[in-house]
Amino acid sequence: MLHDDKLVIGGREFGSRLFLGSGKFQSPEMMKEAIAASGASIATVALRRMNLGAGRDESADIAEHLDSSKYLVLPNTSGAMNAEDAVRIARLGEAAGYGKFVKLEVHPDPNYLLPDPIETLLATEKLAKEGFKVLAYMNADPVLALRLQDAGAAALMPLGSPIGTNRGVETRAQIEIIIEQCDLPVVVDAGLGMPSHAAEAMEIGADAVMINTAVAIASDPVEMAKAFAKAVEAGRAAYICGSSARSLLASPTSPLTGFLD
Repeated sequence: MLHDDKLVIGGREFGSRLFLGSGKFQSPEMMKEAIAASGASIATVALRRMNLGAGRDESADIAEHLDSSKYLVLPNTSGAMNAEDAVRIARLGEAAGYGKFVKLEVHPDPNYLLPDPIETLLATEKLAKEGFKVLAYMNADPVLALRLQDAGAAALMPLGSPIGTNRGVETRAQIEIIIEQCDLPVVVDAGLGMPSHAAEAMEIGADAVMINTAVAIASDPVEMAKAFAKAVEAGRAAYICGSSARSLLASPTSPLTGFLD
């Protein structure tokens, strides 16, 4: 079964279920090495201040270190305050040659960076009509997930916990509902600070996970990237194989009847 297990988003197949962000690394070289070590198929880059008329900004320079033949370099709309901002940034990314895939982020609150559900839905509707493959970063809200699916999103990216907090899958119950109800790929994004967090997300049925801070700020980003890759594979395998039912009572692994007779 595992060899037939494919991740498909927006009609495109990806070999890895680990997505890696490009922010917060000490250098572009370290970022490049860590992403390569992770085996990721998708790497995200922020393009919020790209000026096509006056050259590329720092975020776009980071993207130049990523081989587009190895990765889907996925522009995100980080920094967008509303749907209008997000749509403009997505269009700039397409004009710069990054294609129709976009990670949609709309989070006007500077303290918690929680996504704005209304503006995210409006931007998804607009971008989907323009042919964009929208990977929508969202609160772990099952009702919103269905609305985003209806609006034409290509994938749902519910947060495990707020961005950069490394607190793990605090929204597990809601994510489980989203996975159950929706037909789109579900990528758990934000707040995953340890490989065990990524494994947990995969074990409950997430199609992929998105990691940035936990790898970028590690004392050894390359080794941490490898650890997350192993955790994602283990978690997915466990989900495919099926977990055992929980019980309050102990159950012997070896038969006791007849042993002393």
